[in-house]
Amino acid sequence: MTGNPGRETHSDPLSFAWPVRVYWEDTDAGGVVYHAQYLAFMERARSEWMRAAGLDQDGLRRAHDLVFVVRAMEVDFRAPARLDDQLSVSVALLECGGASLVLAQRIERAGTLLVAAKVKIAALRASDFRPCRIPAFLLPHLTPSPESP
Repeated sequence: MTGNPGRETHSDPLSFAWPVRVYWEDTDAGGVVYHAQYLAFMERARSEWMRAAGLDQDGLRRAHDLVFVVRAMEVDFRAPARLDDQLSVSVALLECGGASLVLAQRIERAGTLLVAAKVKIAALRASDFRPCRIPAFLLPHLTPSPESP
């Protein structure tokens, strides 16, 4: 993937945000969040974004043999989060292709950008993990958010 993951903003009302508190288990001995933990925060926000859109991931797997997986990520770490910080992890759909999605994600603390990411998601058949088209019935749930300037 190309581009600057920090360039996409999504303060529009169609974006989604999930609150996260930083716990001791998320940090190193100095109280700073481990870099890999930001990915876990973003994963949780993506799952909650799908749930809020009315999409049951386990139901899609069972009924439609469909799973969504991370294909690629660009991550820009800008500032650290620390123990007990209250964070906001946002998700905005930038593109919906035939078999993939592109999302912008941001982790902020009190309006300060800490991490920005661009995430490419692939649609796969759960039975064999081969790429597949996103079913037409899901498309109304996957309308890209307009990018903010």
